[in-house]
Amino acid sequence: MPLRDTLARVDADLAVGRVPVARQRLRGLVSSFPNDLMLRRRLAEAYRLYGEPAEAGRWMYLEQDRDAVETSAFEARYHTAQQRMRALVWQGRESLARTAFAREQLAAVRADCSDAMGRPVDWDTVLSGEKEDSGRSAFADFLAGAGCLVAALVFLAIWVNGLVALFD
Repeated sequence: MPLRDTLARVDADLAVGRVPVARQRLRGLVSSFPNDLMLRRRLAEAYRLYGEPAEAGRWMYLEQDRDAVETSAFEARYHTAQQRMRALVWQGRESLARTAFAREQLAAVRADCSDAMGRPVDWDTVLSGEKEDSGRSAFADFLAGAGCLVAALVFLAIWVNGLVALFD
């Protein structure tokens, strides 16, 4: 469906109070056109209507007239540079942004992420699914695996016990 038709449907949805439907349509448009600042602004407005300041701040992050409270809520929810970089879902170079402020914001987030990771990153690399260093230790991973193994063994023991009782 063309962009103009989808935006017309978004307007119709908002006119009758179907904010979640309008939000979903806008999310789809932003995923199709990730570098369109106007779509990001519209999505932020939908989240504002829905009462979600962190998500409104996420989609207004590249706008100079953004709300400070929403920006703080976004930064609190996505507290690491890599989380912010993924949340912004930008694609390509910062130079694709239409405003100087957006280019500066994108460059600052990318630089912070590069510093945190100890190597240069770009928008497409972070979005490709590189794992963020979550800070979990090998011991915590071992405990999680051991817990799953114990649960599987307990389930197997109960199953075998039931099978034996069935034929007894």
